[in-house]
Amino acid sequence: MKFNAHGPAGLIDRKLSRLTEADRAAVAAVVESGPMPAVHGVVRWRVINLCQWLWDERQMVIAKQTLSRELRRMGGAAKGSARKASGMAAEGIASCRRVCVTMPKRRARSTL
Repeated sequence: MKFNAHGPAGLIDRKLSRLTEADRAAVAAVVESGPMPAVHGVVRWRVINLCQWLWDERQMVIAKQTLSRELRRMGGAAKGSARKASGMAAEGIASCRRVCVTMPKRRARSTL
């Protein structure tokens, strides 16, 4: 039926969005504000947590694959996490690196 309604362009497999513009705006606002651990029970939004949030707030059932696709379409998230990883400054990375401390070697025991 796609072909009849839209001509040859109707044969392209288009995925229709399950989220309305209001839903997208709400998800974007929640992702940007970040979760409150005491309220939401998580310290960082993951796609599965956002699926649960959509159910709690809007009684909307959405698969994590679908929400992940929507988040990518909105310009966001990497796999698993709903917020883009922000780049750290060079001094921030250097301060987080593990410092190797060399311990003096133990002398071998003498056997008598």
